[in-house]
Amino acid sequence: MDALLQFVFSGLTVGAVYALVALGFTIIYNASDVVNFAQGEFVMLGGMITVFTFEAGLPLPLAALAAILLTAALGVALNKLAIEPARGAPVVSLIIITIGASILIRGASQLIFDKQLHRFPAFSGDDPIRVLGATILPQSLWVIVGAVAVFVALWLFFTRTLTGRAVLATANNRTAAQLVGINTAWVMTLSFGLSAAIGALAGVLVTPITLVSYDVGVALALKGFAAAMLGGMGNPKGALVGGLLLGLLEAMTAGYLSSQYKDAVAFLVILGVLFVMPQGIFGHKSTERV
Repeated sequence: MDALLQFVFSGLTVGAVYALVALGFTIIYNASDVVNFAQGEFVMLGGMITVFTFEAGLPLPLAALAAILLTAALGVALNKLAIEPARGAPVVSLIIITIGASILIRGASQLIFDKQLHRFPAFSGDDPIRVLGATILPQSLWVIVGAVAVFVALWLFFTRTLTGRAVLATANNRTAAQLVGINTAWVMTLSFGLSAAIGALAGVLVTPITLVSYDVGVALALKGFAAAMLGGMGNPKGALVGGLLLGLLEAMTAGYLSSQYKDAVAFLVILGVLFVMPQGIFGHKSTERV
């Protein structure tokens, strides 16, 4: 029982990170139908910028805020310089652009920072909390609560604000949104900035636990994409649930089978969703008139 609870704590921690990455995918997908494979690099930048600004002398809260703002600015730049000029291109071309951006950001980070693993102090210390024979780090609670808080904030944003409704309107029908006066280009810019900020927040929260280096974004993008597909691409609730489920599946696989098979779980989830449940857990089946 103690081992099971320990695996659950571990799975929820890593699953919360996947959920934050999946939420970033969801925001951009809803606004543009584009799957942004640079999302993992936003997580990496959140951790790396916080590490180096903290080591340069900034207090940790200010270093984290600077990382989130700088990463959000990079997300806006990605949209303005790469996505917007190619707006008329097929969706596949836009996805390839995001893959290219991921490679560029990773290479630039290797040059600007270094190839080493880094971390900064945990927000509430490193003394584990004991719960029914298992332990959980205080930083893990920050990660889990952070993921839930972001989900709630996004739900309120999309349902209670005019700007959030404009994003949803653009997602449903871009042409109709333009006809009623919504600035869809601004909505796209907002979506990329918000998505990048959420990714950076994930990096800030998880770096004290998992460490960060220039190349961690690839795996995170894959896991976040798998989580988004599992929950239903474009559904924020699905992103949260999919991320937590994927984290639990990985933890159980590592605990009861072997850690060598842990990373294969994401690939199996993607294949399973594609073959068995293409719309995901909370997705809706689409129909077309002919």
